[in-house]
Amino acid sequence: MSQIIKKHFPHITAKQERQFAQLGDLYKEWNAQINVISRKDIDQLYTRHVLHSLGIVSVVRFRESLPNTPGGTRVLDVGTGGGFPGIPLAIMFPKTKFHLVDSIAKKLKVVDAIVEALGLENVTTEHGRAEKVRGRFDFIVSRAVTNMTDFVSWTRNKVRKDSYHEIENGILYLKGGDLREELKPFKYADVYDLDQVFEDPFFETKKVVHLPL
Repeated sequence: MSQIIKKHFPHITAKQERQFAQLGDLYKEWNAQINVISRKDIDQLYTRHVLHSLGIVSVVRFRESLPNTPGGTRVLDVGTGGGFPGIPLAIMFPKTKFHLVDSIAKKLKVVDAIVEALGLENVTTEHGRAEKVRGRFDFIVSRAVTNMTDFVSWTRNKVRKDSYHEIENGILYLKGGDLREELKPFKYADVYDLDQVFEDPFFETKKVVHLPL
């Protein structure tokens, strides 16, 4: 099933292709011990979790280096759970630094094991709540961990002011359904429909919300 990644991202390297291919067995092995993906979804890992995470690539490609910024682009993944969207994005952007945070320690045990197995040197993890994370990041990513109002309150002071990408620094939020009411307070939010990027029916209501902060 990892071929679906190659289909949509034909220019990935051989190393990236191998890393994506490893995800299937790694998640099946770990999910049998610690449930981080629902049982009904594990067979749809590549579509519903990996490809979904990579929907963010349709909105922005993280730069390998930034002016006057040692270390390049930094991305915070809040409520990463089993490592989504952080791990697929870390494979796709090996020069970008990803910091994956979750309040449930056993989920991070799975994340740490998979990161080690893949040899991802651009990923760090932290057990705790988003509000307690120190440092500033270019982008904050997540998959629908709460409503946007609460999410913004957790993360507003964690975004770097200087933007060097084609979109402004801020939140990149993967979410589904009708978001009009939820996004009313955020007039600067841009919504990208993933069914315009991926043809699978799963993506019919899936979106990436970009909210500059």
